[in-house]
Amino acid sequence: MKQYDIIVIGAGPAGIITGLTAKKENPEKSVLMIREEDKGLVPCGIPYVFHSLSSVDKNAMGPKPFIDLGGEVITDAVTNVDVKNSTLKVESGNEFMFDKLVFATGSRYVTATFIPGYELKNVFYIKKSYNYISNLVEELKDKKNIVIVGGGFIGAEVSEQIAMNKGKNVTLIESEQFCFSKAFSGELSEIATGKLKECGVDIHTSSLVKKVLGENGVVTGVQLKDKTAIDADAVIFAVGYRPNTTLAKNAGLSINKAGAIVIDNYGRTSEENVFAVGDCSQTLGYITGRIDNIMLASTATAEARILGYNLFGIKIKNSFTGTIGIFSTKINGFTMAAAGLNEKSAVQANIELTSAQFTDFDKHPATLNSTWPLTVKLYVSPSNGHILGGEVWGGKTAGEIINLIGFAIQKNITVYELISLQMGSHPLLTSAPTKPIIVRAAEAAITKIREFNN
Repeated sequence: MKQYDIIVIGAGPAGIITGLTAKKENPEKSVLMIREEDKGLVPCGIPYVFHSLSSVDKNAMGPKPFIDLGGEVITDAVTNVDVKNSTLKVESGNEFMFDKLVFATGSRYVTATFIPGYELKNVFYIKKSYNYISNLVEELKDKKNIVIVGGGFIGAEVSEQIAMNKGKNVTLIESEQFCFSKAFSGELSEIATGKLKECGVDIHTSSLVKKVLGENGVVTGVQLKDKTAIDADAVIFAVGYRPNTTLAKNAGLSINKAGAIVIDNYGRTSEENVFAVGDCSQTLGYITGRIDNIMLASTATAEARILGYNLFGIKIKNSFTGTIGIFSTKINGFTMAAAGLNEKSAVQANIELTSAQFTDFDKHPATLNSTWPLTVKLYVSPSNGHILGGEVWGGKTAGEIINLIGFAIQKNITVYELISLQMGSHPLLTSAPTKPIIVRAAEAAITKIREFNN
């Protein structure tokens, strides 16, 4: 039985970064990564294989940097973990011993067992699997009418991409009033839904699929709760993901009410020398302090870097004390992004906030080519001015500005500090130095705070 200093189960973003960081920090240690498929996919890039990338191979992801450092990788499925004896078994029958074990098993798609007809042929999901997605791309080539259930990021982005292909009629079904409603405020969700409609997607919001229709075991359409029937050659469910923790649960690890592995601030589980990171592990909201279920590769890799450094003792203090939730997307050329709280999530968490926004052009002067209006909206505490959340929409720089807002949230920056932010500017790259949009939004927020407290 071969023994390793570290074994990482999983080769997604969290697994790769944990293994890579651990190997860089501890080059003398033996590190094994176990994956279920030879090739992986960049999770956030999956929607774009249906048009923009034109090939699943262009979205492939693998652990080459880890291997280049001397890490070992095998392709197999772990079937059993014995944490008491520090051993695990894989499907091929081989067994391995470990000093440290990391669960980076990610998340699995939610199967629509709650909808009759879910088992029919040509019902698909957006699995984080190279082989499955490759097959799905081929399967959809001769399908004309495609129904997608779920208007979150994955469902909406897949809808946009498939609709770009000639001869495709795409219908999106979303139970909420607008798409993207779990991540965006009502205002931005409405804007995002409008942009998706401009792509030619037929959107049914505030709608529920009652059943999947079929003949001879093959999909023919869907029936909505209001009895509306929609023809379909294929149905794609994008109704969420859950932590992939069956293996961990069977090994006796503590699992929280969201189905994730319970960990402390350094990724340590309930068992000594056993760790968890990424979608399979517990996260707490940075502001709310509550158990969260945000699954983002950016969050997972931030956690993984800290874990990789600290597997053999705390070397770097973890300033990642909760997930902020930073999202961005681009629909029909229009960029939208969000971080932290908004009006709806603040009410749910019983947190008081106020908001303010400012709109101007993302370059200066506005007469330059390819200039976009850009809006920054800040959500702030009316008691002390701390930035609790933000949204940005318009030009593509929204994707970077939201990261700045996320950093401001993480470092407890106030709007009073933000107005003195020193920023570089250039006509082709930024808004005018006389009116940087994020600073003007902060000034507007200060006015709102004064009004709120008077």
